[in-house]
Amino acid sequence: MTKAAPTASTVVLASGNAGKLKELDRILAPLGLNLRSQSEFQVPEVAETGLTFVENALIKARAAAEHSGLAAIADDSGLEVEALQGAPGIHSARYSGAGDTANNRKLLAALEGLPHQERRARFQCVLVYMQHAADPTPLICQGSWDGFILPAPSGKDGFGYDPLFYVPGEDCSAADLPRAIKNRISHRARACALLAEALQSAR
Repeated sequence: MTKAAPTASTVVLASGNAGKLKELDRILAPLGLNLRSQSEFQVPEVAETGLTFVENALIKARAAAEHSGLAAIADDSGLEVEALQGAPGIHSARYSGAGDTANNRKLLAALEGLPHQERRARFQCVLVYMQHAADPTPLICQGSWDGFILPAPSGKDGFGYDPLFYVPGEDCSAADLPRAIKNRISHRARACALLAEALQSAR
């Protein structure tokens, strides 16, 4: 099937993650945006050399806009654990250097023996929208999701640290949550909702 050509409303997502593309496309659909993956435009992966979620999201959005010639959206997200002074933070995806299972194992080892109330954590998501690579005033939206780290994984859905992230209001892990609920209350859902509002207001 031939892909549709870019239009004036086409925005490139600085990610090749199909699930992330689908989620953002659904939330931003009312704005009439044509959201496309950066892989369609041969945008290369860039080194995330920033020291914050905001800096890394800006790096990725700027690269996608520069290589595609289109407006771009990027996100950077991760898990902050209070007892670990905010780690793994911006290094969440590469915390162990060996994938999700190893990341979770390392996190559990770091918190071993700590009681529930000392296992506070939050997911963070920063979304950046740039009209073009030289945009001096990008839109920056941030969403967070508070919870606790469980002593053992629970649930089979989700990804990353979801099996360890206990959601107090739902009395289960993020990996136990029905997808519809997670897509309404998660850190990414909250950041996406704010971005949709900001884009609507900017029109």
